[in-house]
Amino acid sequence: MIDELYSREILRRTTQLMHVGRLAAPQASADKVAKLCGSTIHVELNMDGDTVSDFAQEVQACALGQASAAILSQGIVGARADEVVKARDGLRGLLKGQVADFPDRFKDFAILASVKNFPARHASTLLALEATSEAISSLQQFETP
Repeated sequence: MIDELYSREILRRTTQLMHVGRLAAPQASADKVAKLCGSTIHVELNMDGDTVSDFAQEVQACALGQASAAILSQGIVGARADEVVKARDGLRGLLKGQVADFPDRFKDFAILASVKNFPARHASTLLALEATSEAISSLQQFETP
């Protein structure tokens, strides 16, 4: 079970976390917790229009949560809001066994396909994308047309 869940590539990703810490003046933030395992994430971001211009995160998570946060961190700056939402929805689908269509900048989320067989691990795997999507959404609801 462990070898199937924690592939060499997933474990390698846990060492590639970027944008760790906090922003001086974030426009939005969000916190998420995976209740089953206790993994947590705090994200902060700034946007220029519909594009993420700055990002920071504090991650206290299992290897799956760390790997997912690392993949997100490598493509988040410069990502459009719709790309983040599409990546989140793609990962949700992938974990349900569906074919996922990730934006190019987030295509590496596909390495998490083995997690679909472990439903108890889905929440920690989704933390980074769920929190980031929530932070973006909180900004978009205040935009005026």
